[in-house]
Amino acid sequence: MTRIAFAVPGDLETPTGGYGYDRRTIAELRALGWHVDVVLLGHGFPRPSAKQRATALSRLEALPKGVPVVMDGLALGALPDEAEQIARRNPLVALVHHPLALETGLSPADVKNFFENERRALAAGRIVIATSPSTGRRLKEDYGVPPESIVIAPPGTDRVMSTKGSTDGTLRLLSVGAVVPRKGFDILIAALVPISELPWRLTIAGDLTRDPATAAKLKLEIARHALSSRIDLLGEVAQEKVFALYAASDIFVLASHFEGYGMAYAEAMAHGLPVIGTTGGAIVDTVPPQAGVLVEPGDVKALTLALKTLIENGKERRRYAAGALAAAAELPAWQGTARIVASVLERLA
Repeated sequence: MTRIAFAVPGDLETPTGGYGYDRRTIAELRALGWHVDVVLLGHGFPRPSAKQRATALSRLEALPKGVPVVMDGLALGALPDEAEQIARRNPLVALVHHPLALETGLSPADVKNFFENERRALAAGRIVIATSPSTGRRLKEDYGVPPESIVIAPPGTDRVMSTKGSTDGTLRLLSVGAVVPRKGFDILIAALVPISELPWRLTIAGDLTRDPATAAKLKLEIARHALSSRIDLLGEVAQEKVFALYAASDIFVLASHFEGYGMAYAEAMAHGLPVIGTTGGAIVDTVPPQAGVLVEPGDVKALTLALKTLIENGKERRRYAAGALAAAAELPAWQGTARIVASVLERLA
């Protein structure tokens, strides 16, 4: 049995795509025979205080020398000094879901700070794992990561039963993601306003506490357009409940400005849902043309047109649903993801 450490910030059980990737990869590595020590680095990321950085460093330094460390990019990008220090005693693998500097809504100063810190931290890694080809290209072109150091390990997708959808004549729209600026929920609401006469109902499943200001603004916009009775804000939802929501929906829609992969899109396709999304980041890698309609991030008119078309046209929905199922069948399973990561670790261990 080979020993490694998997370093994550905050709570590993947080219901986001990135944490889900970490949880499933750890579980599958253990199933493959690896001894995985989970190192919880503490809270405050990606803006840790000096005390929080010191805590993270002390927990990493408690590991035996020479044990490879896979560090989630949410923490790594905020710990350039610590990454350089740890890399001198433990082989360091960076796991990048999406670059911190590409988060929507950052000030120019924050973008510069995140970029410089992340660039330094990535340089300390022996290997950089990216979750999509698009993110891998970003790391090479923007951050100067050598191509030979980059390994692409896409998330796995569970094989599930296809959706049955609604049966009462009202089209169920589903959007899954934390309510933060990057997910574009304000764009989605703006796109739904012109088609409020159509028979739709929207459910948004995602953490409302991550960015309280954005959540409060979203609630105000929904109320201002008199859509409160047609939009359900569920907040944080357990995975089994999310799967039940997919199964009861007719269309998946998420207007993200950027995604490092887009696990919710892949889950929607696995359930046989036609997808409406954007071309932001890696979404075009995840959602092929036969599975749905992708528009430019922030293009309200194009998003309205895509929604109107699929709400009104059952034949188009069925066509994209079939395409989504076919595309999902080609997506990797989680065991495949873990095998790619394991191949990286074998080289270091």
